[in-house]
This record gives sequence, C-alpha cells and structure tokens, in this order.
Amino acid sequence: MKFIRIAGLYIFIASVLLFIATIFMGNYTLTETSIQQTFSGKKARVAKTFTAVAKENGVLDKTYNSQFSFMNDVKTLFDKHNQRVAEAVAEETGISTTETNNIIVASTQGGNVTYTKDVLQQNLPKAKVKLLTDATSWMFSPDKTYDTVDAFKNDLTNKITEINRSQAGEFLLYDNKYSRFDITERAASGIIANNKGLFLFLTFGLGIIGSLMFIITGLFLKPIPGIKNNGIYLHNATNRGWVGIAVFGFLVTFYVLLYFHPYIIANWTNIVDPLKSAFIKNGSASQWFLYGILYCVSMIVMGIRMFIKYRHNQYQIVRTASVLFFQIIFAFLLVEILPLFDLPGVDLKNAWPLDYNFLTDWNVKNYLNAGHLGKFMFFWGFILSIIVVPTLVYFYGKRWYCSWVCGCGGLAETLGDPYRQLSDKRLIAWKIERWMIYSILIFAIIMTVIVGYNTYNIIYNPANVGDSTLFGINAYKINEWYGFLVGSIFAGVIGTGFYPILGNRTWCRFGCPLAAYMGIVQRFKSKFRITTNGGQCISCGNCSTYCEQGIDVRAYAQKGQNIVRSSCVGCGICSAVCPRGVLKLENGSDDGATRHEVPEVILGNDVDLFQMLEESKK
Repeated sequence: MKFIRIAGLYIFIASVLLFIATIFMGNYTLTETSIQQTFSGKKARVAKTFTAVAKENGVLDKTYNSQFSFMNDVKTLFDKHNQRVAEAVAEETGISTTETNNIIVASTQGGNVTYTKDVLQQNLPKAKVKLLTDATSWMFSPDKTYDTVDAFKNDLTNKITEINRSQAGEFLLYDNKYSRFDITERAASGIIANNKGLFLFLTFGLGIIGSLMFIITGLFLKPIPGIKNNGIYLHNATNRGWVGIAVFGFLVTFYVLLYFHPYIIANWTNIVDPLKSAFIKNGSASQWFLYGILYCVSMIVMGIRMFIKYRHNQYQIVRTASVLFFQIIFAFLLVEILPLFDLPGVDLKNAWPLDYNFLTDWNVKNYLNAGHLGKFMFFWGFILSIIVVPTLVYFYGKRWYCSWVCGCGGLAETLGDPYRQLSDKRLIAWKIERWMIYSILIFAIIMTVIVGYNTYNIIYNPANVGDSTLFGINAYKINEWYGFLVGSIFAGVIGTGFYPILGNRTWCRFGCPLAAYMGIVQRFKSKFRITTNGGQCISCGNCSTYCEQGIDVRAYAQKGQNIVRSSCVGCGICSAVCPRGVLKLENGSDDGATRHEVPEVILGNDVDLFQMLEESKK
C-alpha cells in the first residue's frame, strides 16, 4: 500500500509539471479560418478587414513558437484594423477627411470663423448634415465665437472623431484580455491542438488517478478510527514549508493569469475542449470553463479525501456531499446548460452581495430579455438575498450557506482542509477581520445603490440615460474597481492563492460581504450556537487549533459559554476533533441573554461533593 501511495504522489506531480509545461508547448498560426472563428459573433466586415490587415503586415499564416511573440505582432493589428475601418466608415456614413477639410476652409474664410448649418449643407450630403448638426449645433455662429482658427479646428475635429468612432463602433476591435485570449486560443496549432484528448488524459486524467491513489491508500494505512492530523505542523506542505510555498506560488500565478492574462493559458483551455464539446458540439472552452473544471475536479478529489478523513463523523460526510452537489450542479452544470436554452448562465445560489454584478445594466437586460423564466430568475435573486438568506440564518446560522452550499466555502473545506490550522488566532487578526469585512460590505452596498440607480435610468427612465453618476461617482467605474479589488484580487488571488500561507478561509473571514451580512443576523438574531460542556474540557486546544475562522474556541469551552460569533461558519470541525465531546452544534432559543450568558462552571475542587449528595436526597 505504501508503494501505491508513493507512486500516486509521483504520478500526480508529473501530471502537474506537464500541465504547467503545456503553456510553452505548441505553435500559434493566425489563419483566415482562425480569424473567422474568433470574430464569428461580429459583422462579416470585421473578419474581412482584419484578415486583409494581417496579410499586409505578414502575420497571416506565419507560425510562432511562443504566444508572447505571437501576441506582440497581433497587438499592432488591432490598431491598424481600427484605423482602416474608421477611415472606410467615415467615407460611407461618417465625415471623411476631405469633407472635414472642406468644412474648415469654408468656415474660416478671411481668418475669421463662421460656422453655420449653411456651410454644412454646401459641403455634405443631407444625411451627414443632420449627423454633424446634432453633434455640433452648439458651435454655430454667432452663438459660439472663436478667437483663433486653431481652437475651432480642435473642437470640430474632436467631434468628427467621436462621430466616426460611433459610426464604426460595431466594427472596431479592442485590445483587451478577452480579445487577446479569443484570438490566441483559436490560433493555437501543433502538438496540443492536434492531441487535445491525449493531453486531457495526461494532465487531468493522470492527476486525478495519482491523487486518488495517494488519498485512498491512506484509508488502509491508517485504519484506526479517529481524525488523523499527525505531524501536521512538521510537514513542509502544511506548515508554510517549501512545499506549501510552491503551492502558494502556483495558485497565485494561476489566478493572476486567469483574471488578467488569460491568453497565456490558451493551451490549457484547448486541453479541456473535448469536455466543452459535451455541451456544445465542437465547442471552444473559455478560461472560465477551464476554471470551472479545475474547481470541480479539485473539490471532488479533495472531497473524497474528506470522506475518508472524517469517515466516522456523519455531519462532515453529509456536509461535504452537500457542497459537492451545489458546486457541480448549480455553479457549473447549470451555468453551462442554461445558455443552450437562451437563458442567462447564472449560479442560482449565488446571492447578493456575493453576486456584485446582480444589478448591472447588462445583467438585468439579460434577465429581462430571456422571457418569463429569465424574469423569474431575476426576482429570485431578490428573494434569495432579502428573504431566504436571513430566514435560514435565523434558523440554522451561517452554516447552511457557508458550509453546505457556497462554492467558495466548498473549495475551502475540501482543497483547503490541510491548511485550516494556519488561520491566525491572535487578537489583532480578529480586529483586522472586523474592520475589513464590514468595510467591504459597506463598499458593496454603496456600489450596488449607484449601479442599480444607473440601471434603472437605462431601462425605466430613458430621460436620464447618459448620466451614469450618482453622488459624483460613476456606476461603471465603481463596479469595475469593486470587481478588480474584491472580486478578483481578494476573492481569487488572495482568497484561494493564500491557502498555504493564511489558512483556508481568508476570503470568508476577512473579505466576503455575504458572510458579513449573514454574520450580523447570526450574531444578534439566530437560533444557532455551539454549546459547550465546560466541566468536560481538558484544554487540549484541538478546537482552537483547527478553527478555520481563527476563533479561540477553547476559551469559550473552558467557561462553558455558548459560542455565538458572527464569523463562525458552523463547519463543525471543532466538535469533530474534540476528544471529550465538549462541543455541539445546536439550535435553540434566540433569546440574546440566554445565548450569550457565561454560566458558572462547576469543578470538583470548588464544591463539597458529599454536601451536594446530601442536598440531592432532600
């Protein structure tokens, strides 16, 4: 069994190293076909113009060995494509360079500026006269006077540039991470693009097989009942040693590439294309599909580990099965299946404020344009956040969501289980936690109000369309900054990448605004508490050591006090690792005094036991 376990470890490591190496394997060739595939959702003119520009600049059908050198050449094509499209559209429906020059000459006779509608009518077709009149009527003489010709030229050319860009808008390409990823993925050629199924097996397949060999054989090597954490502070993988640092580096790098430079991992998405084809024939995987596959595979494999490690604890088995179900079915499969029926691909268990895009204009339009079921899904978001969440927290505490439903919590409980002892238990950490998590909740509320106001104007109050600010704050900017700082950096790069450094619930403890929202309800009006039997506590410290939320559980247990903390996610590990059965997760009265009281703990040295016996007989 030991040989199988070691062999499984080596197989897993080999699959991970190959997975990383695939980034640098294969070639990239921009062909007419790959351009057509990349821009299939745009007007035919886009692909045609981009192909012509690529051919003129020697990029078409040229083979590159690196996605970095490939992207360096492709980036120049975006600007040249946009320039050509803008010039062509200006001749057709916008204002051409010749027409602009004619207007300037006609308006500046004798060195004075006389800009009127008559000038436009003399130098432009009728349709273009209206276009330029609507945009520049404020410049007409004599209402507007110019001291210099250059000032007039500057205003006019700026407005014409805006008009031409607006006219060419549907044909323009933007050099951003999404465009780079799309074109790099479809330009991939060579060994990986031609052997996707083989590399899927060599990376994901062998990785799963190797990790299960390592995990399952542990069941036979340690058959004695009980939760085994032997040597957890001595192992390099679980005590911030070199293995943990290596895992930390991999996770952080992965999230940075996923969120900000997805074109670099285009080969990884090509590897999972065969799985995407299960939903769409010959489908092309996005970076988010890759992320979903990695997320689910990690949870399933480490979930099996949870089943084995906590096999004698029914609560942990059922809880682990629950988070796996909700992640695989709701957060992954439904998100992939719903768009096949022209419905928004949303995670129906993702409540506000965790779903920070809930009230953005594009998201609301997707719901409202998807028929009656789409409208129901939209209003379900309100019901879930305003009614379902606080009601269930009242009856069952945060645990119903954080430890039974949430995908972030599910990954923390499975993939992050080996790191739960690394959570900071110091008082300063608790103070930082309170300031950070409630500050982010306030940020989320302000952002939602501003974004919601903007969406209401766009959909229901057209008179205010164009004014996307409230209290001087731009709705798109604050949503973008929230998504960058909280949705990407905190929830992804830090929240998961820092598992081996800060413990498995860094995001849930310090950053999740939904956890903060539920924590307020749990702290002041909930039936949930962890009860303690202080007389049985032997102060071993297991409960505090393995509390992923950094709660000093032992301090409560020694006093026999109920644990009623807004940060507690009810994972039940403190109860599971207690050798004396001191801790129990229970629901009882929601009376504040009863839940928070500090009872007198009766110890043998404090009383006369014979006197108690006599009194009990009376």
